[in-house]
Amino acid sequence: MNELNLMNKGYLKKDFAKKEMKGGGADATFNTEAYLINPELIQNKSAPKKSDIQDVSGKPRKTVSIEDGILNMGYRLPTEAEWEYAAYGLIAQNPAPRKKEGKPGEELFLNQQIYSWSKNPNGLRDNRRSAWQGEFLANFKRGAGDFMGVAGGLNDRSPIPGNVKSFYPNAFGLYNMCGNVSEWVMDVYRPLTPVDGEDFNYFRGNRFQKYYKNGSGDYERDSLGHLKMVDVSDDETKNRRNYQHNNGINYLDGDSASGVFYEYGVTTLISDHSRVFKGGSWNDLPYWLSPGARRFLEEDQSSSSIGFRCAQTYIGAPEGPGFKTGNIFSKRRQNTKKTGY
Repeated sequence: MNELNLMNKGYLKKDFAKKEMKGGGADATFNTEAYLINPELIQNKSAPKKSDIQDVSGKPRKTVSIEDGILNMGYRLPTEAEWEYAAYGLIAQNPAPRKKEGKPGEELFLNQQIYSWSKNPNGLRDNRRSAWQGEFLANFKRGAGDFMGVAGGLNDRSPIPGNVKSFYPNAFGLYNMCGNVSEWVMDVYRPLTPVDGEDFNYFRGNRFQKYYKNGSGDYERDSLGHLKMVDVSDDETKNRRNYQHNNGINYLDGDSASGVFYEYGVTTLISDHSRVFKGGSWNDLPYWLSPGARRFLEEDQSSSSIGFRCAQTYIGAPEGPGFKTGNIFSKRRQNTKKTGY
């Protein structure tokens, strides 16, 4: 997407993509990080004749930065905390009287929302005016092995993963946060992560790296065009306050300091390569459709019931431009009384 943005704005030549398709190697491969860190690694740059983005001498710049608003921020897997927040979509829990005033959602956990849709604790049917009584709201396995139901019956009609928009989205407008296929998240799996993790957007899987520079002090790219990375040494981090080890995946949870070890294939199937997947799939019972349910699989393994969705890194206010922190009070005229002095 960023490659196309730059070509449309005139900062990359139109034949750049053709060279990439012909197998031009790393030099013909666009990568956003490489472009931002060292634009000289990207070939075929150009400068538009007219542009609002100028250098100190008033001439159009040949390269752009993330602050110029042309480049999109990077895509990645969501963390487990981000995925679960998005799946519940608790914005729909807004009490009716406050909706008219445009107030934010109250996140009423007392409503006992179990699945990604609200106002329906059993999660299998929608009772609004009895319009869809009995209709399934997600693609999952009913009972011990009923994948689709019977012909003409009220069921999900999807024996395998169905079209993305086959079922209604949740309150955030996200489809299939329950059912269809389970989804990978970034976190390394540990049984008690939700209990002993940080309380603010926790994430297990930190591995601190830096961009590699060769002996001449130049950045290098791999065969796919990505900048090469190397681990930050413990020597470089020993005086930091926020982390002292370059690999925090199993810190105090499977290393010599804790005295606890996950012996993969001997005493457990959990390892430092076990990643969490969530959401339930076409091949799962309703229990696994709850956003709070979590399972794991080795990151280099795959399954016909596991997919993924991307999250975009976003820098700014949580709810977009113009968002104000704190409570949003309605505007009312204050009663005043004139007094004389």
